[in-house]
Amino acid sequence: MKQPSILGPAALALLLGTFAASAQTQLNGAGATFPAPIYTKWFSEYHKLHPGIQINYQAIGSGGGIRQITERTVDFGASDGPMTAEEIAKAPGILHFPTVLGAVVPVYNIPGVTAELKFTGPVLADIYLGKIATWNDAAIQALNPGVRLPDTPIAVVHRADGSGTTYIWADYLSKVSPEWKSKVGVATSLRWPVGVGGKGNDGVAGQVRQQPGAIGYVELIYALQNKIDFGSVRNEAGVYLKASLAGVTAAAAGAARAMPKDFRVSITNAPGKESYPISSFTWLLVYEKQQDPAKGKVLTDFVRWMLKDGQKYCADLAYAPLPAQVVALEEAALAKVK
Repeated sequence: MKQPSILGPAALALLLGTFAASAQTQLNGAGATFPAPIYTKWFSEYHKLHPGIQINYQAIGSGGGIRQITERTVDFGASDGPMTAEEIAKAPGILHFPTVLGAVVPVYNIPGVTAELKFTGPVLADIYLGKIATWNDAAIQALNPGVRLPDTPIAVVHRADGSGTTYIWADYLSKVSPEWKSKVGVATSLRWPVGVGGKGNDGVAGQVRQQPGAIGYVELIYALQNKIDFGSVRNEAGVYLKASLAGVTAAAAGAARAMPKDFRVSITNAPGKESYPISSFTWLLVYEKQQDPAKGKVLTDFVRWMLKDGQKYCADLAYAPLPAQVVALEEAALAKVK
């Protein structure tokens, strides 16, 4: 009788490697650059806890994330602006899960000026409309008495890609400037009246840092990491605030008490003396009905971990954690994912 063959060490290792590879689960996501630093941290920490799970993320901008999840070329999308009713109609069954809160800040590069500048929403809108063209314009000077501002032309930098950071910026400007609302509006991609584009938050930060006289808008962590000056902004209560975790948390407090069931909410220009005015949630975009049951379970398990354990990593990367009321609502909503 023919004896069964015994695998040698090399063949056995190859077979075990094949089994290990088959046990790996890979999730792919794409979208917003705004939360990319915290997402990178989360995916790394989650992989340490679950070595068989790999989560890959492409920070291509919110517009790209919405497009790819709509086309189902990724397992989840990410956006800093909630999807519009028109976009949701193209992706029936999509759910929004807030992940963290962050702040968008006006960054600038003015050689010779070391003072922290103050801005109002209407002044920022007029700069981006092209109505204020030099740094020593009377409108800017009036907000910053005692600061010697040069007659340097303002080089406006904006996002070139579809961007949730743009959505947050435009959402805020539309609330404080009727002219901005009527001429430009709110969207992840805009028809910019003036300026040049940079790809991603890092692209805008890089252009501002390299170009004297430039102004741009980026998520807070990108300003801190790139060591770029950023100004304080007057909030709805008339207080000038520099972006901080406390200011973002204060802006979210009211929204947490009246959060809509679909989590699509704006907290820009929120009331309260302590509220930083250009604050926002950012969202993961997940289908209610998952095409792959195994991946769907991994995805919901990750979101559950993110809502609880993942929030402790926020502060070190300049994000504000989710309010407890919002976490409780999201945990209930996770039950919809099948």
